[in-house]
Amino acid sequence: MPRWSSAPLGAALGPAKPSLFVDAVESITRGWHYVAAALTIFIAAVASGHAVLNKRDSRAAVLWIGVIWLMPGVGAILYLLLGVNRIYRKASTLRGRIGRFDSGATAGADAADLTCGCFSGDLSAYDSLAALIGRVVAKPLLRGNRVEILRDGDEAFPVMLKAIAEARTSISLATYIFDNDALGRRFAEALHEARARGVEVRVLIDAAGARYSFPSIFWRLRRLKVRAAKFMPTVIPSRIMAVNLRNHRKLMIVDGRIGFTGGMNLRQGNILKESPAHPVQDVHFRMEGPIVAHLQETFVDDWCFSTLETLRGEVWFPPLESKGTVIARGIADGPDEDHDKLQWTILGALDCARRSVRIVTPYFLPDQSMISALNLAAMRGIEVDIILPAQSNLRVVQWASTALLWQVLEHGCRIWLTPPPFDHSKIMLVDGCWSFIGSSNWDARSLRLNFEFNVECYDCELAASLDRLVRDKLTVARQLSLEEVDRRSLPVKLRDNGARLFTPYL
Repeated sequence: MPRWSSAPLGAALGPAKPSLFVDAVESITRGWHYVAAALTIFIAAVASGHAVLNKRDSRAAVLWIGVIWLMPGVGAILYLLLGVNRIYRKASTLRGRIGRFDSGATAGADAADLTCGCFSGDLSAYDSLAALIGRVVAKPLLRGNRVEILRDGDEAFPVMLKAIAEARTSISLATYIFDNDALGRRFAEALHEARARGVEVRVLIDAAGARYSFPSIFWRLRRLKVRAAKFMPTVIPSRIMAVNLRNHRKLMIVDGRIGFTGGMNLRQGNILKESPAHPVQDVHFRMEGPIVAHLQETFVDDWCFSTLETLRGEVWFPPLESKGTVIARGIADGPDEDHDKLQWTILGALDCARRSVRIVTPYFLPDQSMISALNLAAMRGIEVDIILPAQSNLRVVQWASTALLWQVLEHGCRIWLTPPPFDHSKIMLVDGCWSFIGSSNWDARSLRLNFEFNVECYDCELAASLDRLVRDKLTVARQLSLEEVDRRSLPVKLRDNGARLFTPYL
């Protein structure tokens, strides 16, 4: 009988030779942490280099570099999502193909011959301001405008709804927040009825602002067959890197002839007479005259950016006649090719001030250049009054703001705190002649990250009306002293100054 060996088959075939593939896998497995560490360092170095080369604000660059290295991996992802401004390239590509639209209605008054006749004293300071802003904005001043002040939603919303009800050709509406509450549903129904009459309706809502209520009003508008779009929806992969860049503009243009702008969102809380749970004071403006073309041009650019639809012709841009005495100019600002226009306008106005500067803003987080300009104005003998809400709706922002107030108080600027309800108004007045109104706040988010729209106005009657509004606020406000700011306890100072470190992103 044959004798069978009991030795294993492997032994009979000779010693096994380890696979090269298995060796490679084992090597990688043993050294994976070295690979991960090297990759993390490489990514952090690339992100840091990008921040150093591209961040205009050195403080923002330093802060991002700290986040990148102190939070390995996570910091680089946060920088990619929140710190990289990709909108400029996207806007340039899109608008380079279609071009920024000029309706032709801006062929009005030339800023070089500003002679409205309402100023007292030397006119040269205001001529130079108008010329400066003209070079910054590349749009001329327009004569013949009427500007009506609308206080709170109690005055603004009925006038806006009436304009929608009387619309005959077109309605353009852009807003940051459009809540799905009782007021939002009234606007949605009014827009639906206008569309049913044959009016061309376009509604643009910021994607982040649309999420302030759930479900979003966006879907109600769609069900009502109102043509609506979201600005920068972050679910789109090409735009997720711009999640921190929002459209904060508030624009409504009816028939191309009546415009509304200011700081008011479409929310029930703005109707104070109804005693809402979260009341908000605010101010909005109704406009007629050539300035309406500036509002419409800004809207159609944003709409084209969001939908690729171009809006042209007399339906959107009818001939505009003179309606009043206000000389005005629209100023669009954003993190694209319009960068820094609002900040340069404010700095120019502070430099031209001769008697007084009054600022009403819900959020006060100016950068060092604006703080210096405010202080220089006060040290020149200009009365500088800054009116802020005593209780902000954003606690961290209020902490950061409090941390820097001493920088303006110690040089003679006056800070006034208004009692609740929270005041969301945005007004700047210079010498009782120049008014600056719109959607922007005095913070880095408005002046560097958001898309905003303001209007500069040269008219003493309008400025006087706004000044009366400001005086009404001052009658109930209390003045904040430097001593009170200094008396904060050490833990509170640490908290406030800790919040201040994040000023570029609040």
